[in-house]
Amino acid sequence: MSSTERDLRVTVAALMFATGETQTDLGAAIGLAQAQVSRRQAGTTPWTLADVDRLAAHYGIPVPDLLAGADHAVRRLPAHRRAATLGGTQTVIGTTSTDEEGGGRE
Repeated sequence: MSSTERDLRVTVAALMFATGETQTDLGAAIGLAQAQVSRRQAGTTPWTLADVDRLAAHYGIPVPDLLAGADHAVRRLPAHRRAATLGGTQTVIGTTSTDEEGGGRE
């Protein structure tokens, strides 16, 4: 596997994280099943040039910016494509009254 392929996988992962997308979300947007995105991200199937064109269009960045590395691609990501919370949503786990009293659960 070439360093370009590896770099593209890292870039796609960074863009998915920055937008809060899952592999299912990305696949639906670019015409692939989640399993196809998974194989491409695992490196068992390479991203094609057609995939690269669709990825760039989906994220709203030019192909050269997509191929210039993860940091560069994420910086070029339009503001409206960024997730409000990086990596998706955050879950807050509250405490129960028994936890606060030092009791815990049985």
